Amino acid sequence: MIAHKKEFFGGVGMMAVFAVLLIIIFSPVFAGQNGLDYLDSLYNSISKGSADYIPKVKKEAGKFMGKSVSVTLVMAEEERARQTAPLLMKGGALVNVSGTELKVSGDLGKILDNCLADAALMYKNEGEKLSAKYGYEERRVLLNWWVALNHMESDLKHQKKFKEAKVVSLVVTKAVELGYNYYKVDPQKIGKKIGIVIFSLVFYVVYTMWYGFAIMFMFEGWGLKLEH
Repeated sequence: MIAHKKEFFGGVGMMAVFAVLLIIIFSPVFAGQNGLDYLDSLYNSISKGSADYIPKVKKEAGKFMGKSVSVTLVMAEEERARQTAPLLMKGGALVNVSGTELKVSGDLGKILDNCLADAALMYKNEGEKLSAKYGYEERRVLLNWWVALNHMESDLKHQKKFKEAKVVSLVVTKAVELGYNYYKVDPQKIGKKIGIVIFSLVFYVVYTMWYGFAIMFMFEGWGLKLEH
C-alpha cells in the first residue's frame, strides 16, 4: 500500500528521468562514443597535455653518463630475452643472451638515454619509428623496456647500488609507463575544453544526488521510515 502517492510517484518520475539519461550516456551519441568513453578520452588528453616528465627525467639520467654497471636479467620467455637484447645494445651495452638470461654490461646513462628516446617516441605518438627501429610492435618494445628495467632495478638493489636503482625506477615510472599509457592519445589544454569539464563535474554531482533523492522519495512515499 502506498502511503503518500504524490511523493512516491514524484520519486518514480525522477527515477524515470535518471534511467533515460543513463541510456543516453551509454549510447554512442558523443562523437561516435558513449558518454563514459568520451569523457575518459577527454580527461586522458587533458592530463597528457601537462604530464611530459621525460625532459626532467632525461636530466636526472644524464648524471649517470659514464657510470658502468653489470647486471643479470632473467626473463620469463626466450623470445622476450631475444627482443630485449637489441634495446640495451642500442644504448651501447654489451649483452650476452643465454636462453632467458641476459648478462648486461654498459654505461647506465647511455642505456637509459636510449630508453628515454624510445619512450619519447611513444609519448609523441610516433610508434611507427620505434617499430622500424627494432623490427617489432611498438607497444611490445615499451613493455620489454618495462620488464628489463624492473629486473635491472632489482639486481642493482641486490648489489647495493641504490642511487643507480633509483634512477632506473624513475625512468620506468615517469617515462616508460608514461609513453605506454598515453600512446595514441592527442594532448589538449584544459582551457580549450573548460566548459565541458565544468559541465561534466557539475552534472556528475547533480545526477548522483538526483538518484539518491528519487530512491528516498519512493521509499518514503511507500511508507518506509527509519526507526531508532
